[in-house]
Amino acid sequence: MDGLSTEVNNFYLKLLTNLKTVIVGKDDVLDLVIITLLSQGHLLIDDVPGVGKTVLAKSLAKSLGCSFNRIQFTPDMLPSDVTGVSIYNQNNREFEFRPGPIISQIVLADEINRATPKTQSALLESMEERQVTVDGVTHKLPSPFMVLATQNPIEYEGTFPLPEAQLDRFLMKIKVGYPSFGDEIKIMELQHLKHPIDNISYVVSSAEIITMQELIKQIYVSMPVKRYIVELVRATRDHNDVYLGVSPRGGLGLYRASQARAASLGRDYVLPDDVKALSKFILGHRMIINPSARLKNLSPNLIINEVLQQVHVPGGDYRGN
Repeated sequence: MDGLSTEVNNFYLKLLTNLKTVIVGKDDVLDLVIITLLSQGHLLIDDVPGVGKTVLAKSLAKSLGCSFNRIQFTPDMLPSDVTGVSIYNQNNREFEFRPGPIISQIVLADEINRATPKTQSALLESMEERQVTVDGVTHKLPSPFMVLATQNPIEYEGTFPLPEAQLDRFLMKIKVGYPSFGDEIKIMELQHLKHPIDNISYVVSSAEIITMQELIKQIYVSMPVKRYIVELVRATRDHNDVYLGVSPRGGLGLYRASQARAASLGRDYVLPDDVKALSKFILGHRMIINPSARLKNLSPNLIINEVLQQVHVPGGDYRGN
């Protein structure tokens, strides 16, 4: 390890250890959450009720020395309920901006697919440009800034599926999944008297997060690995069963997340294995498959696996020596 990757690795382990006191048996999920944070990305957690989606988001927020807001999305919510509103002050005869819950460093967007498309679109500017515009006035969001959104894939009544433009803003889409038999017993024991999230405290500061996010940009990515990322992305666009392939934003996300994964493992260079390990979480939700492919029970993840098998893994020197 060099000094740079050691610093990021220490940050990763410190945050992972803290999260594991609340989230049991889901180290692979926690790994993806931390990589998303390091990559300055946003996370969509798509899973059935009761598996810990909200607890995971709240645990991350409490582990970071950041401001935190939760937005419980409902069908009657307005865009101004998210971004804020300008109110006329009769005393000074001026409009004053009352910030909405989106103006925070860590934002939990709970059940995001329950909001109408108009309200969902209020998140687009904030997630991509780190700012909100209300009544023609632009307000910068604090740094670091991360949206963790949850949605239930089973219950469709009263929900509005996220449009492609919205999905493309999320760096990763993950599932938490059910715990194992032993882990489910351990969860019961941990919550015998009170929830372990009550005891969790922050272990990293806002300044540390910003520093780590800048450090991972220095992780070396060789030309063969860059070409490999582009070939994977372009293969999704040329696939016969895909109506809409992965955007260039998806390729950039895979590039940055691969740097974050390499650094969190203590390396100062990216391997093709980093790219392969993250591909389905970053590329899958950005694709629209053909109706005929759905009849064949093909899913985006199956297509990503097929693409990974078809695209040649590059050789050469990954270290840049």
